[in-house]
Amino acid sequence: MDYNVLIGGSAGQGMDTVSQLFEKILQRSGYYVFSNKDYMSRIRGGHNFIQVRFSNQQVQGHRLNPDLILAFNQETIDIHAPKLMGKGHMLGDQSLKSDSEHLIGLPLHETAKTLGNPKTFTSVALGALVKYFGLNPAVGHQVLKERFNGLAPINQQAFDTGYDAAQTTVTLPAATAKDQILINGNEAIALGAIAGGLTFYAAYPMTPSTSVMDYLSEKQNAAGFVVEQAEDEIAGINMALGASFAGVRAMTGSSGGGLSLMTESLGLAGIMETPLVVVNVQRPGPATGLPTRTEQSDLSFLLTASHGEIPRMIIAVRNPEDAFYQTARALNLADKYQMLVLLLNDQYLADYKMTVPAFDFDKISIERHIADGSDLSPEEIYKRYKLTENGLSPRMLPGKVKNQIVITDSDEHDEYGHITESADVRVAMMQKRMNRLELLKSDLEEPKEFGLTSPEYLLVGWGSTEGAIAEATGLLQANGYSVGSLVFGDVYPLPERKLMAKAATAKKIINIEQNFTGQLAKLIRQETGIHCTPSLLKYDGRQITAEDIVKRFKEEVMRHE
Repeated sequence: MDYNVLIGGSAGQGMDTVSQLFEKILQRSGYYVFSNKDYMSRIRGGHNFIQVRFSNQQVQGHRLNPDLILAFNQETIDIHAPKLMGKGHMLGDQSLKSDSEHLIGLPLHETAKTLGNPKTFTSVALGALVKYFGLNPAVGHQVLKERFNGLAPINQQAFDTGYDAAQTTVTLPAATAKDQILINGNEAIALGAIAGGLTFYAAYPMTPSTSVMDYLSEKQNAAGFVVEQAEDEIAGINMALGASFAGVRAMTGSSGGGLSLMTESLGLAGIMETPLVVVNVQRPGPATGLPTRTEQSDLSFLLTASHGEIPRMIIAVRNPEDAFYQTARALNLADKYQMLVLLLNDQYLADYKMTVPAFDFDKISIERHIADGSDLSPEEIYKRYKLTENGLSPRMLPGKVKNQIVITDSDEHDEYGHITESADVRVAMMQKRMNRLELLKSDLEEPKEFGLTSPEYLLVGWGSTEGAIAEATGLLQANGYSVGSLVFGDVYPLPERKLMAKAATAKKIINIEQNFTGQLAKLIRQETGIHCTPSLLKYDGRQITAEDIVKRFKEEVMRHE
């Protein structure tokens, strides 16, 4: 069982409200849910739509063709009716027109006006939707009560009217999902940061990263940390860097041009050897690009962002559950290696909601690596950048150890932190800093593996393409193809063990990315010498689906066999 409901209209018509309520009803009824948004960069008007896919089995991505359309305007009918699956239907106000016999017109607006509040037409529509799938209306009543508080009674009345006006057309199988939460990628990053001991978050709003800051801001008083909306992205990263130098766990985040503005301070974090986690929620560029769309086009940029060379780690989150645990891990790794960790998300994963197992906070540990000065003799002067055998200097916090001063600088410096132009010291400091990349290899996580262990065709991808790649792998196997896949979370330094093992026997390695130049494929070739041929790339601002991958695999890979 697998249903895909498309809710469409123009911005400001209440689609988000109906979608959120319907998703909660499904989740509380025990179904697995995946919902994604397609929205324009405008506050009102334009054509937007949300797809809510649900099943009694886990779903990891969206699909293109709807089984049911809930239309809030005529444009939704005109655009999406040709995509309707088989015996699917369209629900909408009785004023909407279609040549299709699949349109079910209901008195949504008339009912709302009769109730004395035209805005309640969304609750009328929700009631009809719940009745269409034979869901329990009591769950709908509870969700409306939680959402609308004092306005709940009139919305519940509207819901009942819509429920009574519709008919149950689909009989759903028994629900199987238990202990599932419904959450999106940015909320999961924020929760992972809280669980990982975040103390300070500074950022400037920029779509689609803003909801990380919004969520943290809502929770800061209850959880006991500070969120600062900076005047710009440069101020945001420098505030976070200063806070980290002082000893608190700090993060910042942005998207697109905001990350571009931060690049000088990425280098500052590197030469200061100060822990910092930076969240980049990718969107299509260059410049303003497509601010409400998705892409994976910042990888090559972030591999070298900053003048000069610094150690860094890049982690791409793959789904909301992964985002939670990887954010807490990123904070620990930044602390352990006194370095910059870049956490990559994108608009698709930032905004889509998915049912995942409830997060286990007991799996999260907060690991600090702070020197207390106990190893120093009374006459010894602390060396912030001491040359050590493993390349990690003891990190002491300013003002915490009596008679010791912590000196740092953006210029090259000696072991004490004093500015130097010595060639020998420069070489020693560069080697010490860059040695972290070698040390970090012991903490790298190999990519997730799907499908056959020794496939003829190996699909590779990273980040939010995981769901589509995993589903496509299963579909291709069901069609008789020998397929396996690897989806990277740790992207740099690149984990190589699984990739090298599978590449040794695979007939072809097919790269799947949301960018124009195949940035992961370039990194793989750079680090391992392995060539991915061909690359299945998508860069129109819309997320690739399992259906896309299967179709293009057959057309672009198998036609040459």
